[in-house]
Amino acid sequence: MRIYSWNVNGLRAIINKGAFQKFIDEKQPDILCLQETKAKQGQAEIDLPEYEELWNSAERPGYSGTAIFTKIKPLSVQNGLPTDQDFKDQFGDPLAEGRVLTAEFEDFYLVNVYTPNSKHSLERLKLREKLWDPTFLSYLKSLEKEKPVVVCGDFNAAHTEIDLARPKDNEENAGYTKEERKGIDNIVNAGLVDTFRALHPDETGRYTWWTWRANARARGIGWRIDYFFVSKSIASKIKSAEIHEGVQGSDHCPISIELEA
Repeated sequence: MRIYSWNVNGLRAIINKGAFQKFIDEKQPDILCLQETKAKQGQAEIDLPEYEELWNSAERPGYSGTAIFTKIKPLSVQNGLPTDQDFKDQFGDPLAEGRVLTAEFEDFYLVNVYTPNSKHSLERLKLREKLWDPTFLSYLKSLEKEKPVVVCGDFNAAHTEIDLARPKDNEENAGYTKEERKGIDNIVNAGLVDTFRALHPDETGRYTWWTWRANARARGIGWRIDYFFVSKSIASKIKSAEIHEGVQGSDHCPISIELEA
């Protein structure tokens, strides 16, 4: 089973560029998780009859959102992050931004996430640290009581020094603060396996996001902020975990795992 994850930074935009269909034709994913769709179902011209479409779109038009395209029919689907806490801040309500989409399959739960960005001046860092990260991890652990989890998406944080090109320059910047890195630490310490690092423990220069500025992608100045984590109980079934830097169309590139059936 080949599962892909891709922050497309606007699904309609990459469709118009021809990048989306080219990706589908070349990679033929069994399941595809998208983040930052910036669209509601029906707004993007998609013709994929072999896939079932699952959508969790933001209430705000043209913003955020997640989707899953799957050839395997899910047993159940859940939108959002179940919590009674109030997440609203000056930027809006992350719980109304279509950021979590969960599909249950026979052997695992698949959780697709688009984690809130801490913002350039770190205005949302406290929300990340105190509310989002612990609530999301608690949700994963609750699912894991029933069956293993596969969680993928844009976590908007690089974990360690080898996950970004310029760690020293970014220690106090959004995406590499100690609080955000601690959030990734907590996921790993809870027993979820970073699949790419499990199979490529020391590999450097492998990134999933590049700023549009200063020709960063061509110059290899990037960040690894997109991940597949899996429950330890199924980690041995991961046959590959890859980053597809050559796929164009977004400021992120797709990532994938191959999971033994």
